[in-house]
Amino acid sequence: MAIPRRGLQDIRTVTGKVGKATLPHEAYLRISHIEMEKARKLVESEKAKQLMADIATRLQEIESEKNRLLQEMGDREGAVLPTRTESLPKSSSFKIKY
Repeated sequence: MAIPRRGLQDIRTVTGKVGKATLPHEAYLRISHIEMEKARKLVESEKAKQLMADIATRLQEIESEKNRLLQEMGDREGAVLPTRTESLPKSSSFKIKY
């Protein structure tokens, strides 16, 4: 009976047997990457919070302006709003010349 030939795939090595967490330098490198990502996410979170605060402030401004305009309209309830008497010509169109 012939002995089967062995190739490169049959060579046994210890590659991959050592866990990555057991190597101290790789663990420290991973910790530093995690800390950098945490710092970036904190900055991103603060920017998002500031954006939400700006949006809420603007919404309040819009509501106060709307209420002010409605109040002014209520004060002039008896006054008639001016209407436009002239009309646009029917054949007018928007033209762009290049």
